[in-house]
Amino acid sequence: MSLAAEPVTWGDVAFEAAHRLREAGAADAQAQVRRLVEQASGYEGGEYYVGLTKAATQRQLAYLDSMLARLQAGEPLQYVLGRWGFRGLDLMVGPTVLIPRPETETLAGLAIAELSRRDPPGGVVVDLGTGSGAVGLAVAAECETARVVLTDVSSDALGVAQANLAGLGRAAVRVSIWQGSWFDALPQSLVGMVDVVVSNPPYVRDDEALPADVADWEPALALRGGPDGLDGARQILADAVKWLNARGSVLLELSPDQMDGAAGIAMAQGLTVEAVHSDLAGRNRVLQCRSQ
Repeated sequence: MSLAAEPVTWGDVAFEAAHRLREAGAADAQAQVRRLVEQASGYEGGEYYVGLTKAATQRQLAYLDSMLARLQAGEPLQYVLGRWGFRGLDLMVGPTVLIPRPETETLAGLAIAELSRRDPPGGVVVDLGTGSGAVGLAVAAECETARVVLTDVSSDALGVAQANLAGLGRAAVRVSIWQGSWFDALPQSLVGMVDVVVSNPPYVRDDEALPADVADWEPALALRGGPDGLDGARQILADAVKWLNARGSVLLELSPDQMDGAAGIAMAQGLTVEAVHSDLAGRNRVLQCRSQ
């Protein structure tokens, strides 16, 4: 039965929607329904529970019904909503970019911390393979003296990053966007001038199984990193020394089991491995290297 069949309150809608999702096997039906109802009704955050007592219009119900159908078909909630939060930013997301995840918030935080330690604070930050722009835009928003460069080989991904840049506010004037593969996207004027290179490159092995909601929806170009998952990291580390200034840093998000391999690649390219940082779940997640 369609939720748009008759006038109801948002509380009634939420109850029926949660029932439908549970029947479809959703483990977190209540949390997903809240996000859908907030999106369709406009009652978000602290207004949500007040909104549950309000009547929904037929247009709002039809919108919610279409989102529910997409969820039941396996589409990730983030793509259904078309937006997702990242370190306080409300980012546009879609199937041309990876869904921002908590471990990548750790990557952004480490880049911001690195900039704050500099004297003076800030510098030039290059976010390679930026996707939605999440990491680079978080750096620009939280570090007022950072000049940020976003790059991606995908024009579709850069379209999403450009849309998110437009919503950044005053910090947007310190951000530029370039298309190309890794460092090939950068202007030659940045050779030897970069303070921090940050990247969440594709690091899933080509033969590695992924959950259906990832494998069927998120872009393979941003997921698969070759036989050992390190193709992207290998290219970044090979060229980093050319672009970094003295004591410049590279921060790479990788799989916990790739740290030793990536560290070996970094040292072979003349970089010093400075640290391996854990994510919020305590797993090795970010490799930090420095130019000598």
